[in-house]
Order: sequence, then C-alpha cells, then structure tokens
Amino acid sequence: MNKLLGSLLLLGLTTAPAIAKNILDELTVAPGFEISLFADDVENARQLAVSKKGIVYVGSRKAGNVYALIDHNSDGVADKKMLVAEGLNMPSGLAIKDGDLYVGEVHRIIRFKNIDTQLKKPKFEILYDALPSERHHGWKFLRFAPTGELIIPVGVPCNICAEDDRFGRIFALDVETKQIKTIAKGVRNTVGFDFHPATQALWFSDNGRDMMGDDIPPDELNRATQEGEHFGFPYVHAGAIIDPEFGKGKNIADYTSPALTLPAHVAPLGIHFYNGKQFPASYKQQLFVAEHGSWNRSKKSGYKVGLATIEVGRVTKYTPFITGFMKNEITFGRPVAFAELGDGSLLVSDDYANVIYRVSYKKN
Repeated sequence: MNKLLGSLLLLGLTTAPAIAKNILDELTVAPGFEISLFADDVENARQLAVSKKGIVYVGSRKAGNVYALIDHNSDGVADKKMLVAEGLNMPSGLAIKDGDLYVGEVHRIIRFKNIDTQLKKPKFEILYDALPSERHHGWKFLRFAPTGELIIPVGVPCNICAEDDRFGRIFALDVETKQIKTIAKGVRNTVGFDFHPATQALWFSDNGRDMMGDDIPPDELNRATQEGEHFGFPYVHAGAIIDPEFGKGKNIADYTSPALTLPAHVAPLGIHFYNGKQFPASYKQQLFVAEHGSWNRSKKSGYKVGLATIEVGRVTKYTPFITGFMKNEITFGRPVAFAELGDGSLLVSDDYANVIYRVSYKKN
C-alpha cells in the first residue's frame, strides 16, 4: 500500500474502499465515457488477463501475488477476490491461452493448466526457467503472438550499460518445443506491447534511460516491421540522440526510430489496441497507452492514459484519455495495463492505488 493510503488508514480516517472512491473522484475521462471501480484492494495490480469465463487475473510486482477477480452477476464490479499464488518473484506479467494461465516471474515462466477450474487449489508447472535472474528491470509483461508464440521481454539490468544478448531484448518462446528466439533488440525496458488486430504488427512501449536531465531522452512507442530489428539502446535514444557514453562512432540511421516519442520520464507501460464493440467506431483498433509517471523528474510528468490514433501504420495524433492520477505534484494513482471485458468495456490497473478501473461508454 502506498504511503498516502497507509497514513490515512492508520489515522482511522477512512477505509480502503472509501479511499479508492476518493481517488476515483479525482479522475477525468474523455467525453462520452464514464469510469468506475471494477475492484479495490488489489495489492500492486499490474498486468491483466481475462479468461473466456470472464474471470479477471491480475499479476503484481512488489506484492509477489497473482489474483483472480470474479464478477458473478456481471454488473461491472468484482464481488470476489481469490489468491491464486503468493510469494512469487515479481509476477508482474501474465497471459491466457487455451484456458491456461501463464505467469512471468523474473527468472522463469510458470503455467497453471485450466486455471478457471482449479481456483480452490491452484497448482503450477515450470514452463521455462532459463531467463536471467537480475531483478533490475527484470519484471515481465506477457502476450501471445498471432503465431501462438509467447512474447517475453527482458529489460536491461542497469540504467545504461553495454549491450548483452541476454538483456534489452524481446523474445518469442514456443511453449511446446521450448525454443526461444530474439525478435527485437536494443530495447531498454518494455513492459507493454500488443499486436495490431489487422496488420498483426508488434507495437511496444520503451522507457528511456535516466540521468540525462528532466527532458531527455524521450520515452518511446515503437512499431516492429521485421524480426531482429535494433531499436537503438544503448547507443541511440529515441532515434535521434547519441548516448554520450556508448554512442561514439554509431550512426543514427542504423537503428529503428520510434513510431512516437513521448516526453521524458512519463514511463509508458501497458499498451492495448481496442478491439471491442462498446466504444464508438473511431476507437476501433486505436492504441491506449498507460503513462505510469515519472519517479525522478524535478516536476512530475506522465500519470495519465493516452490514446494514439493510428492510420496506415503511423501515429497521427496522441491525446489524453484519462487524466487526474496526479495533480499539483500529488500522486493519486499510476496506471499500468489494460484488458477488455466481454461487453467491450476497458479495464485499467493501478499499482499505486491498488485498484482496477472500468471504463465504459455512456450510450445516448
């Protein structure tokens, strides 16, 4: 629990659900939409995955837990929370395929077979355990590619350091053969990616290096066009800035430039192409971006959900969608990742407020 919420609870001023409601009151969503609480008191909520039965699974980072949230009456509010696993090594990322829940720890991928049917006594098997054990930027985000491979990022164990083929990569794992390959290089730390529903191109966020000042280098939103592309780290940042330590003698043109540069330190995490039917047609296949927010900038930046409008593979506009997670340097929440419910509403996790929001469109 964050310091603000913990202090209020210790003083007996309110309860956890009441605090969550107070945070909700700070948020503003785009016109025509409404935001509500799908679940509160979900410690350190990170990546989300929704099963065919509509059960929402939630990973965490600091808490070391995996949760299951069940909305029995389908009213848009979870009425039961179950602990699927605890004591794991930063189980931030998870994904579901063919009824199985895959969880990404720092050093391995584990799998819960037929998870919806074994919630009372969940058991897992170790699927792959040859990932690096370094915890710095070691937490994961998982997603299955249209080809069926499990996509796994491994961030660099540093702020800035020499290239190493074990780190700064996005990998694809064949879950049957356990064969793994590199599909993107020069990626400092991505914990958010998605495949375009129509083109199946991989898009991913990337967090730029620190200690170059408040305003450089930009954070990035990238689009991969071929396997094995190099996106610059540690030599070139945001397709334009030569690193003062590692960039000497490097050519900017040798590396793939971002599809969109974002302000420095906004920390884009989860991204998600909307593919549901509830939102207006203009939102179809457009990209939501969770700006988790800066941690070491003299004046805070980020702390919002943005919407990238994409036309023919290019970002033509980037606009705020949810704001108010931070006001006047006071942090109320930090958005992390997205998932769609069966009705087309959008879930947004918040690992600072320990809640999951539900965004729905208010039909006239």
